[in-house]
Amino acid sequence: MGAAEADPRPAIRAEATRLGFDAIGFAEATLPPEARARLDAFLAAGHHGTMGWMEARKDERSDPRALWPEAVSVVSLGLSYAPEGDPLATLDQPRIGTISAYARGRDYHDVLKGRLKHLAQFIASRFGAGVKVFADTAPVMEKPLAQAAGLGWQGKHTNLVSRRHGSWLFLGEVITTLAIPPDGAHADRCGSCTRCLAVCPTDAFPAPYRLDATRCIAYLTIEHAGPIPEALRPAMGNRIFGCDDCLAVCPWNRFAQATREAKLAAREDLLAPDLAGLAALDDAGFRSRFAGTPVKRSGRNRMARNVAIAIGNSGDAALLPSAAMLAADADAVVAEAGAWALARLSAKG
Repeated sequence: MGAAEADPRPAIRAEATRLGFDAIGFAEATLPPEARARLDAFLAAGHHGTMGWMEARKDERSDPRALWPEAVSVVSLGLSYAPEGDPLATLDQPRIGTISAYARGRDYHDVLKGRLKHLAQFIASRFGAGVKVFADTAPVMEKPLAQAAGLGWQGKHTNLVSRRHGSWLFLGEVITTLAIPPDGAHADRCGSCTRCLAVCPTDAFPAPYRLDATRCIAYLTIEHAGPIPEALRPAMGNRIFGCDDCLAVCPWNRFAQATREAKLAAREDLLAPDLAGLAALDDAGFRSRFAGTPVKRSGRNRMARNVAIAIGNSGDAALLPSAAMLAADADAVVAEAGAWALARLSAKG
């Protein structure tokens, strides 16, 4: 690195922008004590549910240098997936399913990781530094690192909030042996607002900045493999993969522009999928329908369970045949959810 590049940030920032990233910042490869304390409290309370992998690699998650001892700096990057319209617009249409905005287009891992690798290669060749790339598949606390790098702050809903991009950023990191001056942490700008907490259908926030994932619809519909607790099912409405309520109501979203990345734009067939059609999908049909999207990773049975619950919440007797079909499913968890839906709809009649 020559004298003209005593500070590598301008060159890295320019390359990241060229690659299409919407946000970039720099931080030391460490986490503040409060981030580690928050993780410890989350795990101690059992709020991670069945996500045992969070506890299994807690030490690495709470310290980037435990993950990679040679790490010196973190390049934190964001890619906007801000939706074109209101992601909550389908919640009052009981015959269709609502899929979270992040999952309506191409799998973001495919889009994000390739660009991260290109940026890492640039850093390695330009500055002769060691690099490692992370994109939501390793024990890295991406949101606290992004806040430390100045991309935004962790809001009361525990997600990152950006002044430019609202709550709609995919995050990734290039961790490197290169010493890069940090940009400085972003201040919390939530103020007195509690919209994200108040809107949660299942009361998944025991306090501001604390999430109980075992009550979160995103966790229940995506990460949780077994039966969904019956007490929480009515509040799920027609949400069949994820939940955007706490994200969508954030006032900072008013500054967000719809994503400029065509690969992340919503597919037309995922904006308002018909519940009866989804209920009829076998494994091959599910794989074909959701190929290339994040939904495919959940598997057919988990989606069928979610669809059954949405059907049970619909109050629409026209969906009784779909409920009956799911109640006879070969998978026990799907069949139980289908039987619940059938009972709910039959009681309505």
